[in-house]
Amino acid sequence: MTTPDDGTPFLDEEMHRLLAQFQADTRPLEELQEGLNAIRGRGEAANGQVEVEVLPSGALGSLRIDSRAMRLGADALAEAVLAAASAATADLTTQMAGMMTDGLTPFADEVRRFSRD
Repeated sequence: MTTPDDGTPFLDEEMHRLLAQFQADTRPLEELQEGLNAIRGRGEAANGQVEVEVLPSGALGSLRIDSRAMRLGADALAEAVLAAASAATADLTTQMAGMMTDGLTPFADEVRRFSRD
């Protein structure tokens, strides 16, 4: 084990310090990941009679069809579901882009700073 001049263990303290710093530095990325996993995209169609929620994976999280939407007919209802899903996906994409920009900007600033040095 490496010791400073006085003979006391140094490596363990330095490793603990480095590990603590690494954990502090990566915590914003962990928070970003948690936030990305928690968001939901929402969309609606047919004057709000069809509502869709999309998960970050792209899967449908929920689908609500108001009983009035049944009067649209099969084809129009199918189009409304697809339109609501498309709107939900666009909403999710917008949210994710904003979170990624906000979450990664500090790291990009650091990279630019190191690139200049």
